[in-house]
Amino acid sequence: MRSRYTDTFKAIITLALPMIAEEILSTLLQYVDTAMVGRLGATATSSVNLTATVNWLIGSLFSAFGVAVTAMISSGLGAGDEKRMRESSFGGFFVASIFGIIISLFSLSIAHILPVWMNADSSIVKSAGDYFFIISLALPFRSLSRIEACALRAVKDSRTPMFINLSQNILNIILNYIFIYILKMGVKGAAWASFISFTLGGVAMTYFALRNKKIRFHRIDGEKEKQKKIMREVFSIALPAAATSTTSCLGHIVFASLVSGMGTITFAAHSIALSAETIFYVPGYALRGSTQTLIGISVGKDDKKNFKEVEILSVLITVIMMTITGALLYFTANPIMKIFTPDERVIEMGAEVLKLIAFSEPIFGLMIVSEGVCYGLGDTRFPFWVETIGAWGIRILFTLIGTHFFSISLFGVWICMLLDNTFRALMLSIPLLCGRDIKLFKNRRDAARLDIKKDER
Repeated sequence: MRSRYTDTFKAIITLALPMIAEEILSTLLQYVDTAMVGRLGATATSSVNLTATVNWLIGSLFSAFGVAVTAMISSGLGAGDEKRMRESSFGGFFVASIFGIIISLFSLSIAHILPVWMNADSSIVKSAGDYFFIISLALPFRSLSRIEACALRAVKDSRTPMFINLSQNILNIILNYIFIYILKMGVKGAAWASFISFTLGGVAMTYFALRNKKIRFHRIDGEKEKQKKIMREVFSIALPAAATSTTSCLGHIVFASLVSGMGTITFAAHSIALSAETIFYVPGYALRGSTQTLIGISVGKDDKKNFKEVEILSVLITVIMMTITGALLYFTANPIMKIFTPDERVIEMGAEVLKLIAFSEPIFGLMIVSEGVCYGLGDTRFPFWVETIGAWGIRILFTLIGTHFFSISLFGVWICMLLDNTFRALMLSIPLLCGRDIKLFKNRRDAARLDIKKDER
């Protein structure tokens, strides 16, 4: 028993370490990116960060299809079904290409209206709209990058996405310096730097995914019905995950608009604090990725013991790690805020809320990894209901009441956010305590696989 837990621990850490390194280093580079814009003043910072939540929504929609691709490919890997893996890879590529173009066209059409919808100050409406328009041009490549990265990680290759994403972020910093400071392009310069780095990153990720022997595919010719069934399976997993991301992120957009109505300085402190917190919870998201892959493999193998080991160890590792990062966040709140802005009012407000949220990092970690277990099983419906109730029934409702009837400060707004995260963590951890029947989830994957194989006969 001890050796099996040791092997499972090694598998989790081996897969997670490149993702942790990727997320931490990428976030550090994003810190530099935000700081570069921050030196232009609070107005420039607000222009770039106003639509950050919308970008998060778009990225999470792409990741929702990545959840489906990971679940399908990793279960195929566990079952030793190479054909299944290639078919799932093709499904992911097809969805990434079409969906990325559709989202890009829609985003471009609303780019200059969005800041008005988000209750932005009139001084930043045009610059925020221009920024969002330019980065929306790269959305097809962002879609490919997200989904193909998930395909690679599903076959235990977390190093390739790490190197590509790091290279992309380094390029973004270099271009930022050229466009913002040398060419004096300001916010538009930051947007064009992001566009170029996103585009090249998407091309590189697709190239290496198509070279991987386990997921390299050829288009399935003459089998339209089979393709439709593969697509149906992708969408059956992805749509609830996409709905989860949509309802949650729309909640974040409404949340951001409520904060933006509190003034430019308050919103700048809020948006910078959110960016500053990122590096402290990235280990949790990296562990969620490794958990999702290993859970999918255990389902493919129908290995209940391995499933339980991955589930328990992933939760323990994540909570311990997030406790450490929470303590670091508390003691470094002020210095971190000073990296992003010289404005003393913004620093003071941001540091105050960062110290508050530092206490909830272990709870946030529990939420993240519990969601990863669900996604590895292909269970995207339960997280949808939890996220929806948390985002709208707690975070938005309490913030709306607080800002309209009690004039709460930014600190009060972040308490609402903390309550939402706590609720989600407790609800998503219930199946861990009660136990899951992985046979049910394996039967669903097998049924979909057999349904496709009928067409082959």
